[in-house]
Amino acid sequence: MMPNEQVTIRTRDGNCPCHVMIPASDGPWPGVIFYMDAGGIRPAVLDMAQRLADDGYAVLLPDLFYRYGPYGPFVPKEVFAGDVRAILGPLMATTGNDKAVEDTEALLAYLDTRDDVAGRKVGAVGFCMGGGMAFAAAAAYPDRFAAVASFHGGNLATDAPTSPHLVAPKIKAEVYIAAAENDGSYPPEMAEQFEKVLAQGGVRYSTEAYPAAHGWMKPDFPVYDHAAAERGWVAMLALFARNLRHGG
Repeated sequence: MMPNEQVTIRTRDGNCPCHVMIPASDGPWPGVIFYMDAGGIRPAVLDMAQRLADDGYAVLLPDLFYRYGPYGPFVPKEVFAGDVRAILGPLMATTGNDKAVEDTEALLAYLDTRDDVAGRKVGAVGFCMGGGMAFAAAAAYPDRFAAVASFHGGNLATDAPTSPHLVAPKIKAEVYIAAAENDGSYPPEMAEQFEKVLAQGGVRYSTEAYPAAHGWMKPDFPVYDHAAAERGWVAMLALFARNLRHGG
């Protein structure tokens, strides 16, 4: 079996193309859902999903822009050199935290059909827009998620009816929030509000502010920071190891 398997998962709104990355070793392995950033599915994201798989996980990477139709792949350096909102806005408009929650229902059902996925408890990691999606999903299906990590996730506590902070107290997973310093999409007052609802809900969480720019984890972003990214990987893998490696 090829480590990168391409599957199509039927959701409420259509057919979602997904990649499944698995380790080279024999399974079964704990499952992790990878919620992408607004740059969509592209080589750097596939590489990140495979790196996570290589640590001993069955990683499900859904293309959350499937409602839009075919696109890209985008080259972030070119996108950032142009009008980012004009390029990515129409794709981002087709999804959101509420849509991701609906999609997650189908994603979890798919993972349940795989013999190489161990247990019912899974992990989630989200980047940029995927951070809020991961939290929304973990709140909607609290008994399914054991660990959730967000890297440079933005808009986690806003006036929007789909703001993650409104549902975050329902999360039963251990939460890790990796924030960028000076991030306009996640300023200190928003971080304070988000952490407050987590604490009030009794959610186990930790947070770190990285001395890096929004998007630092992505190898193909102009702001990529290798040292900070490696630190992020260590934290993510430790989170998943302590929550997913025992039973589930």
